[in-house]
Amino acid sequence: MGSLSGKTAIVSGGSDGIGRAIAQKLASEGAHVVICARNADKITATVEAITSEGGACEGQTLDVSDAQSYAEMISTVAKDKGLHILVNNAAHVGMGMIAETDLEGFQQNFRVNVDAPYMGTRAAMTAMGDKGGSIINISSVNGDRAMQGMSAYGASKAALTHFTRNAAMEGARQGIRVNAVTPGPIMTPATKAWFDHDPDAGAAIASANPMGRIGTPEEVANVVLFLASDASSYVTGANIPVDGGKANELYVPG
Repeated sequence: MGSLSGKTAIVSGGSDGIGRAIAQKLASEGAHVVICARNADKITATVEAITSEGGACEGQTLDVSDAQSYAEMISTVAKDKGLHILVNNAAHVGMGMIAETDLEGFQQNFRVNVDAPYMGTRAAMTAMGDKGGSIINISSVNGDRAMQGMSAYGASKAALTHFTRNAAMEGARQGIRVNAVTPGPIMTPATKAWFDHDPDAGAAIASANPMGRIGTPEEVANVVLFLASDASSYVTGANIPVDGGKANELYVPG
């Protein structure tokens, strides 16, 4: 019996990268996992991979930038199967200098990285009621530290991290725990494609990390599993970095 046996988990952006690793990890521990994402082919591949290993998984094609539709999906799943775990993982990574980014480009980060988690959390809290549950928001080291060309993304992730704290206070007496996981550089397919295109950039980012390497999606998923399970029953409002120590580092020019 896995630590999540009998529980239902929803993972947004669960068809690729960190989200896929999270979905696989939760399913491996016995959860019935529902993933949503935009790419139907990737959803199918992820569901097949998880079920072929004996896990329970289903997928829905959904763009969480339509936050109302995301909330409605969560409510429907909760009504049909119950809801114990929600992982707000789907993200929009908008890159561009401030002078080159218009308001629409700036706000798209917030629609995906803040509005969707807000509406998802709202729907999950309503569904969970006084039965309790665990909501986990996937933030980013960019929400804690500044970087040129990442103002919109960083601002949205900073907002998500602080929203997590507020939601934790509101859910605490109902046994609803709300926490954030803050990844640093992680070797997702998108990261690998970038590094393959520019190996020097990949080497520089790895070298600049205190641990001297890039993290893996599975290392993020392991922390999400902890927060999803009863092993973290007295943890709420936390922001746990999975970044090889990067957010703690005082930058000193080499």
